[in-house]
Amino acid sequence: MIQRIAIGLCLFMLALPGAQAQQPIRIGIIMPYSGQFADTGAQVDGGIKLYMKQMGDVVAGHKIEIIRRDVGGAAPDVAKRLAQELVVRDKVDILAGFVLTPNALAAADVSAEAKKLMVIMNAGTSIITTRSPYSTRTSITLPQAAETLAQWAYASGVRKSYTMVSDYGPGIDADQMFQRRFKGAGGEIIGSVRFPVANPDFAVFAQRAKDLNPESIFLFMPAGTQPVAFAKAMNDAGLNPQKTRMLGTGDLTSESALKALGDLSLGIVTAWNYDYQQTTPLNTAFVKAYNELQGRNPDFLSVGGYDGMHLIYEAIKKTNGDTSGDALIAAVKGMRWESPRGPIYIDPETRDIVQTIYIRRVEKSGSGHANVTIDKIEAVKDPVLAAMKH
Repeated sequence: MIQRIAIGLCLFMLALPGAQAQQPIRIGIIMPYSGQFADTGAQVDGGIKLYMKQMGDVVAGHKIEIIRRDVGGAAPDVAKRLAQELVVRDKVDILAGFVLTPNALAAADVSAEAKKLMVIMNAGTSIITTRSPYSTRTSITLPQAAETLAQWAYASGVRKSYTMVSDYGPGIDADQMFQRRFKGAGGEIIGSVRFPVANPDFAVFAQRAKDLNPESIFLFMPAGTQPVAFAKAMNDAGLNPQKTRMLGTGDLTSESALKALGDLSLGIVTAWNYDYQQTTPLNTAFVKAYNELQGRNPDFLSVGGYDGMHLIYEAIKKTNGDTSGDALIAAVKGMRWESPRGPIYIDPETRDIVQTIYIRRVEKSGSGHANVTIDKIEAVKDPVLAAMKH
């Protein structure tokens, strides 16, 4: 009799809504783990792994399960298919990752239809978050960096510039915002060019820039192997930062790029949201822990993944395990925290990140080279989304 009562009570408890609290929460990660952009995926994933190592894999009574899918590169059709499979077959509660804009845009359609929280940990085109009301971003938008750099460049004496960017969402965003802000301040754009995002031959574009002999050049291309190939082509054409002021986003001077470029990188000025050599106690601890886990230094991709997991964990805590898209996105709006990069928050109107943008110049540092912060602008919102809301 007592045994039957006990069994009955157990069955009753399992029938209660709260009994689902022990169900795992599944996060589907879509990133390039192979191909040209594999290292970018590895760095984001390094941030994800570090956060989970430090904070554990149980949140609000739920075990966190990560399901990784390799999109291979810029492949929107594949990204959309993977997102659909993760939602329908793997029953994920949250979509995350997204290094490249075309993939993020494709997956956003799935997020919107399935009403799943989508956390963009890198892709930097402004409009991505407008494609799904359940999406948010923990990285940076290219207009945040480009507008800030344009303002700073004019204030520091630059009067003419030539723009060179990759011909896809982030590059177009960066180009348009740099030109608009630079011309608005009183500067002159003497020309612009866009090159293919996949395996471009930079020699032709470098020679075109050399023929114009510009006072400065604004650059954007995705992090990875391209910044090194581009800088070498520019040097071969007789253009380098000692002769022409080189301005760009932080993708241009990542740690791996600086190691490969050597003295060719000296003098390049970039605007960006993070550098592993920032000396705050929180970042020092983050860099140490990342090195212990990954055997390398973190970069902006790593901190995007790390903060993306923080946002997910805190949202789950706020909702007490409710993983509906409406509950999670409501929990995300207005969220504030101290990141290794500095203070950040999610704009409740745009669901996008607000953060400090650092102006850095490449200088010699010991036996190598480093991005040295020479200025900073705090609480920068994405200007494109801010304009759309007003």
